[in-house]
Amino acid sequence: MNEIYVTGHRNPDTDSIAAAMSYAALRNALGDRRYIPVHLGHISDETERMLRHFGLSEPEAIRTVRTQVRDLDFDTPPCLSSSVTMDRAWHVMHEQRISAVPVVNDDGSLYGMLSAGDIATFSMETLVDTRVEDLPIFNLVSVLEGRIVNECTGIPTSISGNVVVAMPQASENLRFTGSNNIVLVASQPDMIQRALDQKVSCLIICRADIDPDLENYEGDTCIISTPFAAGRACRLIYQAIPISRPCQRGEIVCFHLDDYIDDVREVVLKSRYRSYPVLDEKERVVGTLSRYHLLRPRRKQVVLVDHNEFAQSVPGLDQAEILEIIDHHRLADIQTGQPIYVRNEPVGSTNTIIAAMYQEHGVIPSGPMAGLMAAAILSDTVMFKSPTCTKRDISMAQRLARIANVKLDDLGKELFSSVSPDKPVQELIASDFKEFHIAEQMLGVGQITCLDSLEIMNRKDELLKEMARLRDERHYDMVLLMLTDVLLEGTQLLYVGSDDAIRNAFSVEPKDNTLFLPGVMSRKKQIIPMLTALWG
Repeated sequence: MNEIYVTGHRNPDTDSIAAAMSYAALRNALGDRRYIPVHLGHISDETERMLRHFGLSEPEAIRTVRTQVRDLDFDTPPCLSSSVTMDRAWHVMHEQRISAVPVVNDDGSLYGMLSAGDIATFSMETLVDTRVEDLPIFNLVSVLEGRIVNECTGIPTSISGNVVVAMPQASENLRFTGSNNIVLVASQPDMIQRALDQKVSCLIICRADIDPDLENYEGDTCIISTPFAAGRACRLIYQAIPISRPCQRGEIVCFHLDDYIDDVREVVLKSRYRSYPVLDEKERVVGTLSRYHLLRPRRKQVVLVDHNEFAQSVPGLDQAEILEIIDHHRLADIQTGQPIYVRNEPVGSTNTIIAAMYQEHGVIPSGPMAGLMAAAILSDTVMFKSPTCTKRDISMAQRLARIANVKLDDLGKELFSSVSPDKPVQELIASDFKEFHIAEQMLGVGQITCLDSLEIMNRKDELLKEMARLRDERHYDMVLLMLTDVLLEGTQLLYVGSDDAIRNAFSVEPKDNTLFLPGVMSRKKQIIPMLTALWG
């Protein structure tokens, strides 16, 4: 079941965080449990205070929705231990109809990769070199489906030697001499005795009755009985080799679940392998990836709240599938490949829209969630003083406050009274900062809503210096910072950029890169439209 991420914009404010959380909660309450609220960037102090106030945890943070290996329907073949026999590995590959399997250590980490080609190559090499080294007895008995005849004696754990099928001969000139042999015989007492006399490392008796005296044999030779004919048993000996020997090791190309498909595709196109192991964050093997998995990747699914502008959204959005947009801003530049559900209404807060959706579906938000939604409406409407505020915002906030059993006046004071003027200027500006593209102009606009803007204005020089750095670093044409004062019901506007643009847009003569705009409380309804009219 695919997860659906509900996300607000970058540098999220309280409305953005609350919208992601409340909408995911609504959809999950309606039975679709796949919705996960997430956030981008740093959560502001204001939002953190509200989350703590209502006992809610912040959403999961994500950096991008680019398609990753974890989004692919990669294969999950069995992962075999390095001690497994080649015979077992071959049966697994044949039954599963796969051409390669990962070989793992006891902790699940990657040991190597074994392909059908590796098994075939090893089998062909045995035609030239018939010797085996350190072959585990347990492996050999398992593959031969046999038993150890003299198991009461101290037999070794592994054997080595040249594999010989002893044929009946009239002379003493046998094909094997000495102990360094693994001899296969049938019902041939003379050959059996000869092998024991030569103290071969292993004697394999094929399809024959076993002399009871052999069970008490106390020599160094390991005696094994098998129901297979000598020809087949001879071939199976080599299949008892642990797969740790023929498998590929060393510089194996592998990928992790968090790797991005763009990067994976480049590596795959430059390599020759048919299958690549996939590892998790603990370096454990979780599957294998082949070229055909990259042809039609499964994209991440997202719902956008409180924004519909590409520059403000999550990185990698062009690789994701947008399912819905719920917003109260102007329509911007996000495009989709198919029709989607869009709800865009001229209200002061996205949470006003989502509260209406709760009402339409007959779902009551929990007390803490209702309190957070009410706080978000107060925040975005600046305690109902912003020109973006509507009667619906006020009525919904009052309804949510009753559910949460809170007073809006007290909640509003807590929202705006704790903006610390001593915070680093980088944090002050980034707390609610958005990018906008207007005509050929690119600008960044930050907003700090407070009860005493003059206290922050004492750091004007620091703020302007940081704004100039942002302009140069991000190649903005202009950077603006709104110090929106709830008590003064206006905004101290700081800017770095063209004096003429500010003068013409707001019909005010700026001084030292600052000006006061009485009655201006909204970025989207009073600042951006004036600049759009100037440049658009």
